[in-house]
Amino acid sequence: MTDVAVGALGVLVGAVVAVGILDARQRGRLRSERVRADHAEASLASETRSSNEALEVRATILSSMEEGVALFDAAGRCAFANDALARHLGSTPDRIDALLPLDLQRAARRASAGDAPVWVEAETGTPPRWLRATAQPVGEDGSVMLVVRDVTDARRLEAIRRDFVANASHELKTPVASIRAAAETLRDGAIDDPPAAYRFTEQLEREALRLSRIVSDLLDLSRLETGSDLAERVHMDAIAADEVERLEDRAAEAHVRIALHADGVPSINGSARDMALLVRNLIDNAVRYTPAGGSVDVTVTTRDDDVLVRVADTGVGIPRRDLPRVFERFYRVDRARSRETGGTGLGLAIVKHVAENHGGDVTVESELAAGSTFEVRIPQAGAVPAPGGP
Repeated sequence: MTDVAVGALGVLVGAVVAVGILDARQRGRLRSERVRADHAEASLASETRSSNEALEVRATILSSMEEGVALFDAAGRCAFANDALARHLGSTPDRIDALLPLDLQRAARRASAGDAPVWVEAETGTPPRWLRATAQPVGEDGSVMLVVRDVTDARRLEAIRRDFVANASHELKTPVASIRAAAETLRDGAIDDPPAAYRFTEQLEREALRLSRIVSDLLDLSRLETGSDLAERVHMDAIAADEVERLEDRAAEAHVRIALHADGVPSINGSARDMALLVRNLIDNAVRYTPAGGSVDVTVTTRDDDVLVRVADTGVGIPRRDLPRVFERFYRVDRARSRETGGTGLGLAIVKHVAENHGGDVTVESELAAGSTFEVRIPQAGAVPAPGGP
């Protein structure tokens, strides 16, 4: 092989080697670019998943809130609303203009035009419900976030508290005023007149006893509102027998016959003290409103998995219109008769609290001049309260 041929062959080999080196470098660059692209794609997918998961978490949180939440953009369009908003308002508004009640619409517009939150309460629906809303400016473009809460229960409880305080004050004021008047009359000379002194001291004793009963019932109600201790095994037939015996003398004085019918029922989980209070108030109420010559029948029996306590009388009865309210505090069908017999107006409220604290309930059936029947249902020990029960 000539020198020329050898040189040419060397050049050719060098060219081939150079091409191979360039090709290897190009393949390396392509692989690096592909790896970077794969990493970028994986990173983008991860970020997308994270973003979607974050959105799902936020959506879950907002949809599970009791408060209704809506976001309106600068043009007044609804950009977001959770499920609770539709529950509170009856539908999901697509614009601020569609917000009802109108008080909410006005609050959202004021917040959109200003830079401070706006609070408002509004009544809506039938039966009426009260909504408390906060309209909060979001950013500087006029967007508004509206948060709506249903405060109907809070309003109702506040009204009950106010009525209770007013009624309790009135009920306490009456015997206190009577005691004061009798004491002043005795001081001013009646004490030297034996017949008058006897009459006024009787009045003092009667009103003091009534005052004591009111205070005692108020304390019982306050205690029962925190619940009852259900740690005991309570035998309702034994409790009913004790309470009938306790009130027999009172019934005899009123010329009312009282009878007990008990089957030897299973025990219940509860408080013997509170169940005795329940039975005592039912019997006492029946005796008070039964005229002389009438009767009161106390029955303790079972139905399915419940122990039933039934107190039936042949008394004056309750008008149908008053039946839904007889378990309210201080509610009296006949105020004059209740005060005459020394009732506090709290006995049936106590009965209801005790029954509900024990997982049961109380019902009443009555007709004017045909007597009343109160029935308390309490689950047997170990029984599960029926669905929908307390």
